[in-house]
Amino acid sequence: MSDAVSRFPVTELEDLPEDLRERIGAIAEKSGFVPNIFRALGHRPAELRAFLDYHDALMERADGLTKAERELVVVATSGANHCTYCVVAHGAILRIRAKDPELADRVSSNPWQVELDERGRAIVDLALALARDSALFGEGDLEAARDAGLTEDEIWDIGAITALFAMSNRLAHLTALRPNPEFFLLGRTPR
Repeated sequence: MSDAVSRFPVTELEDLPEDLRERIGAIAEKSGFVPNIFRALGHRPAELRAFLDYHDALMERADGLTKAERELVVVATSGANHCTYCVVAHGAILRIRAKDPELADRVSSNPWQVELDERGRAIVDLALALARDSALFGEGDLEAARDAGLTEDEIWDIGAITALFAMSNRLAHLTALRPNPEFFLLGRTPR
């Protein structure tokens, strides 16, 4: 088994352009490590900037979905797309934000059977409808989300997050991106 992080070149933090070095450095300081996605996308700085900008615009919004609900969308989407990197990395973030050590594993492995409240179920169902076969996505999916009380802005966020991470999942597949070992333990309680 290879120890390679990616099939393509990776860039270390110190080799990134200054603006990205500061931006990624802040994330690394908070988490204690540089997530491999940034190292993998770093050899194309313009694409890394665009990815981060859209990610932050969707995932750091103060209104609408909670931060945990946003991560729930990422984990459901990434599980549907069989993306190991994103399931592991965002599963860790979901465990922390939801304060639930089991939720991410349940959603990523069998999102249809995980017990969720009505709002959580509507969020996951909408993300899955768009992630699994987007050509079949339609008004019925939107109506179910509205009936569960999701606002138009929240529905847009779920769709946009699903779309961004469908792209991210495919980049992770293209690169054979490996999760950082640190992600596996984040948000888990020792037994």
